[in-house]
Amino acid sequence: MRILKLTPRIEKSLLARRAQQDSEAQRVASEIVADVRKRGDAALFAWTKKLDDTDLVREGVWITKAEIRAAERQVGSEFVNAIQRAAKNVRSVAEKQLPRAWSCESEPGVKISQAVSPIEAIGCYIPGGHFSLVSTLVMTAVPAQVAGVPRIVAVCAKPNAALRAAAHVLGITEIARIGGAQAIAALAYGTTSIPRVEKIFGPGNKYVTAAKQIVSGDCAIDLPAGPTEAIVLAAQGNARWIAADLLAQAEHAQDAGSFFVTTSRALAQQVQREVLWQLGELPFGMAHFSTKLAGAILVADSLEHACEFVNRFAPEHLSLPENSTELLRKIHSAGTIFIGPWGAQPLGDYATGSNHVLPTGGWARKRGGLSAADFVKCMSVQTITRNGFRQLADTVETLAESEGLLAHRNAVRVRR
Repeated sequence: MRILKLTPRIEKSLLARRAQQDSEAQRVASEIVADVRKRGDAALFAWTKKLDDTDLVREGVWITKAEIRAAERQVGSEFVNAIQRAAKNVRSVAEKQLPRAWSCESEPGVKISQAVSPIEAIGCYIPGGHFSLVSTLVMTAVPAQVAGVPRIVAVCAKPNAALRAAAHVLGITEIARIGGAQAIAALAYGTTSIPRVEKIFGPGNKYVTAAKQIVSGDCAIDLPAGPTEAIVLAAQGNARWIAADLLAQAEHAQDAGSFFVTTSRALAQQVQREVLWQLGELPFGMAHFSTKLAGAILVADSLEHACEFVNRFAPEHLSLPENSTELLRKIHSAGTIFIGPWGAQPLGDYATGSNHVLPTGGWARKRGGLSAADFVKCMSVQTITRNGFRQLADTVETLAESEGLLAHRNAVRVRR
């Protein structure tokens, strides 16, 4: 992992590289989405065979209910207990997040209320390369269940026994063997095999993220949750723990961006040594690539400068292991923030209850992570009595005339 001085040129380069990656993914995803939208199952099956080496004709699109039930016998009780514990915590947080019905009287005789209704059908995208990310099923399905979503469809390119067992524990019965941009297109537009859903949830690689953005004009999406990003910001701290957090996120993919931002060159060098040592202890994998290609250790002139960079970058994960109270006041853009030296980032990835589906690519400047509120529709209901009409009639006629909307004015006037 390189040590770089955090200069305007370096910052510009890091932000530009992220934008360039999105552009490339957009081109590839556009081709796949358009093909699936046009040819349906034929394109879905062809892309799945080409990209995931899965023959859907032979293996079937859907995991059977028998396979889902049987999977729990293939995993240990320790795994089942872990899923139950994580789901309990996610459920507790989701219940706090869920919007509530309310009502108020804005004028005498004018009552405004909010009705909360679940989205009818959702798709949960579960990344599944070498391993299926069972934690993502928990993070997407459990809030949906809290919200009362009646149909939850999960898709995963390689739904292994752990994912099937987790689905059984959670009561999820629909899992399709599809992934990538082709899965996003199938969920968004529907095919003979895959039902169309109203909204798609879950993180994925840059192609999945691009596909979600492409279909978002026709099918709602949760948020752009693409390649993992992590920043640890500290001027002092335990170099071994800092390096471990960086590598935890770096192992997701070759383009996962892990950054240590500090004002201490001495600590930067300690963390660099720890990263190299810990990489040597890990099986050869994605982290060996991403730490060289996408990650870096950035030395800033001051903590103020470091915080400004963090806010512009708006990382998916941010750790403040030391001086967190002071630093937290200066941070206003991050998907999730871990406070203190014991806040190991994987705790949030799996089991604290906070959702791990988080904005990437700078989207944390615009919105937060996934919550139960994303699974419902809040509808405003307006009840207006005769007295309420009289209270507002003059005001509405005046405003309608000012905009030249005489039919608006007349809809009030005819009731006088």
